[in-house]
Amino acid sequence: MLSKIAKTTALVALTTCALNAADFNAQAEKDRLALIKYFEAKFENPEKNRNTFFPYSTDDELKNNIISGIKHKEFSIGNYAFSKNGKASYDEIKEFPPTEEWVEAGEELYGKKFANGKSFANCFPDPVKAATNHPYFDDKKKEVVTLTVAINQCLTSNGEKKWKTSKGKMANLQAYFVQSAQDEEKMVDVKIESKAASEAYERGKEYYYSQKGYLKLSCATCHVQGAAQRVRNESLSQLLGHTSHFPVYRLKWAAKDANNNGLGTLERRMAGCVKDQGQNPPKADSKEMRELLYFMSYMSNGMPIDGPDIRK
Repeated sequence: MLSKIAKTTALVALTTCALNAADFNAQAEKDRLALIKYFEAKFENPEKNRNTFFPYSTDDELKNNIISGIKHKEFSIGNYAFSKNGKASYDEIKEFPPTEEWVEAGEELYGKKFANGKSFANCFPDPVKAATNHPYFDDKKKEVVTLTVAINQCLTSNGEKKWKTSKGKMANLQAYFVQSAQDEEKMVDVKIESKAASEAYERGKEYYYSQKGYLKLSCATCHVQGAAQRVRNESLSQLLGHTSHFPVYRLKWAAKDANNNGLGTLERRMAGCVKDQGQNPPKADSKEMRELLYFMSYMSNGMPIDGPDIRK
């Protein structure tokens, strides 16, 4: 009898813990589902929804270029998801992606020995999990750990110097990890399993939606309300799926690089976006940047990992 009571008590305790753990992401999940609903409604019928979502778009653009009826997972390729002209160019480039050489370079870095005889394989035994398990909230350290931060932590813990966080070796190694996850058709799966993790998510969300800088813009101004609107000759991409394709090869970055290496990390892109808002961006390993990426990554949950990818 006592053993049955003990088992029942243990089962109740485990069930309670599971329910509590699920509760920590309750608000985040509401946010994610609301975002999906918003973008699916926005692109259900752009011409019909013009006054609500596309007040500045031309008749020709709405009729001949913006794709209608886009569903959740289709948004993972950024602004190519809704642009007929952009999608055609994107598909052509993807037939012979310029990222292959950097994926191979990242694979070499993964197996290269450190001075102490160890390698990244000791820190990240499974390249696929390296891509899918980050960012995550470390409840012991009470902080978000992004893949960029984890790679540099691996280096320093093995007596090596940190890498720069925007491009080069950092982007190449991440490209190898992400390509491995794409090859296995993995999805973004960010966890929020504690009160502290939920609070970190909320701070990241607040940063994303808060107006900043002398232009008084927020990330959401362009990438939620402004998604698909044109700025100069570009269509603004949407928050939904933003983190699923990094690192990316940007033609803009390649044009400025002597070796035509335009591959860059998510931190590099976000720093550029924050500068465009008219403010100084947080450092790649700062609390603000980590939590911002944590929020953004959760918004991409359930979407296919398709990096390393290509953008203008």
